[in-house]
Amino acid sequence: MSATTGEIKRVTTHVIQAMKNRGEKIAMLTAYDFSMARILDEAGIDILLVGDSASNVMAGHETTLPITLDQMIYHAQSVVRAVNRAMVVVDLPFGSYQSNSEIALSSAIRIMKESGAHAVKLEGGSEVEESIRRILHAGIPVMGHLGLTPQSIYKFGTYTVRAKEEAEAEKLRHDARLLDQLGCFALVLEKIPAQLAKDVSESIEIPTIGIGAGQHADGQVLVTHDMLGITKEFKPRFLRRYLELFDAIEDATKRYIADVKARNFPSDAEQY
Repeated sequence: MSATTGEIKRVTTHVIQAMKNRGEKIAMLTAYDFSMARILDEAGIDILLVGDSASNVMAGHETTLPITLDQMIYHAQSVVRAVNRAMVVVDLPFGSYQSNSEIALSSAIRIMKESGAHAVKLEGGSEVEESIRRILHAGIPVMGHLGLTPQSIYKFGTYTVRAKEEAEAEKLRHDARLLDQLGCFALVLEKIPAQLAKDVSESIEIPTIGIGAGQHADGQVLVTHDMLGITKEFKPRFLRRYLELFDAIEDATKRYIADVKARNFPSDAEQY
């Protein structure tokens, strides 16, 4: 953690913008529960994303689509209670903003009022412009999300890199400028070519947060369970595992089971 960010009592949209302006990278991770959020906040993470990836990581669904607004609020409440410093951003789940801007505003208000989070995130560009306008006009900070947008996975049909062709790349550039002009405070760029992410990051005022988008974004985000090696099957090129907790936890569990079966736990010193 840098001395600069370490002195900040609370990370806000103003702080995030200032970090981009002075060239300091922004670190973001996901969180879905109190215990993990407390650890990440104490470590000095800048932004905690209560991602709809909870649908995969916490509930075991194949996609992010099944998670509900009520479930997202529950996870957000747990994270907010743990945090003293980090900014908490919450994903608007599938179906809570795409079809109707009034529903989008209502969903965002519920998240802010019921969880105490600091901002919301939603996927898409010009397709959701009116929803973003309404939410911003209500005074709610919005983080955008372009590139691979997991809520549209059935439309894409694949999790492959997006915007490799010029037509899609140009649309992404246009949408990035639009989100900047609308007043979003930051933009996630997921699984796009590194050069495109660099071009976008240098052409807009707001910070970009990359995941599978190369080193030139203004910050990076990973799913915490992937970064810690709690999940084993997910192995994309962009993922760096900092621990292998699946194996460590499995080993600890096996040793506990063995001790219980062998009557080695609890010992005399571990009972009253």
